[in-house]
Amino acid sequence: MSSLSSQDRISVVRRYFRLADQGAPEVLELFHEDAEIYFPKFGFASGRQSLFDVVKGFEGVLEYLQHDYDAMNVIPAGEYVVVEGTSRGKMLGKTWSGGTTPGGRFCDVFRFRDERIASLHIYLDPDYTGDDEARFRWGKHRKW
Repeated sequence: MSSLSSQDRISVVRRYFRLADQGAPEVLELFHEDAEIYFPKFGFASGRQSLFDVVKGFEGVLEYLQHDYDAMNVIPAGEYVVVEGTSRGKMLGKTWSGGTTPGGRFCDVFRFRDERIASLHIYLDPDYTGDDEARFRWGKHRKW
């Protein structure tokens, strides 16, 4: 169990989002060396360096990504912090904005051990810009 208070864990999570959006290498310092990372279409990996492996999958296509910090629902629960939120960004010249476009909503589950992040499971649709036409079974003109 983490020795941090709920508010301390929330602060670490908020720092994670800010550092990640900046592409700051210091983000790795928030994680245990053996941290588990999950991302859709990437799967599971072990080790905090695997966070960069996830990012590498977006090289050359992701122009920017910004999480909407003030609109996040942050739920502490013991050694976990769950964050539901939205992001906006640009990929291959197309933009998205969670809540306005099909892509951009996410739910992240952080688990802490001691004072660092022991696992991060990211749940979202990686089709940020809605290019996967075949899977819009209910049409694209919906409330997002």
